[in-house]
Amino acid sequence: MTSAIIVAAGSSRRMGFNKLEASLAGRSVLEHAVRALAACGEFGEIVLVTSSERWEEGPARVRAMAAETGVPVRLVRGGAERHHSVAAGLEALSPSSVLVAVHDGARPLVSAGDLRRVVAEARLSGAASLAHPVVETLKRADAAGRVTTGVDRDHLWAMETPQVFRTALLREAYAAALVRGEKPTDEVSAVQAAGHPVHLVASTSPNLKITHPQDLALAEKLLG
Repeated sequence: MTSAIIVAAGSSRRMGFNKLEASLAGRSVLEHAVRALAACGEFGEIVLVTSSERWEEGPARVRAMAAETGVPVRLVRGGAERHHSVAAGLEALSPSSVLVAVHDGARPLVSAGDLRRVVAEARLSGAASLAHPVVETLKRADAAGRVTTGVDRDHLWAMETPQVFRTALLREAYAAALVRGEKPTDEVSAVQAAGHPVHLVASTSPNLKITHPQDLALAEKLLG
């Protein structure tokens, strides 16, 4: 089985309000993310990792989303930091899970085509992630905001989600990271630290992460 973990336990500090519950074309940001993964036809289960603050309202909404999508959606309580939430999601996967995709609940626009391509690459190589090449000119600055040097953008990629791995590989990588006291910012970092190469799959459509209020307006236009 190919499983999906959707991480939705963040505090939305930079947003100033719960960005996952923000309305986007008549549905919440999180509902768009769940429906995108459920509709692509790749996933046999979805584990939704949520915060303690949203735990009480969760079960009814999860049942509704599962009924709408036809894919089982399981609710799991998240941790204080992202890597704790991913670890909790891994623990909740079905024993038959062979491949697992980890996706940010704040990325509502991921396309079915890109989902299928990154899953296909992970089936071949064991580890893959959606990403896009960096095309902007990059500068490094000091604490005062003054430019100090340029950054060569050749071979630089901006990471996206989902990041997809053999389930056993990601479990082993996360267990090792937690034993070492590390706090991986994404799953690719954990798997790289375990010595396994990760293949990047270029996204072909916008996969915006909702981080700031203006991102909602952009996402609304992209959906339209």
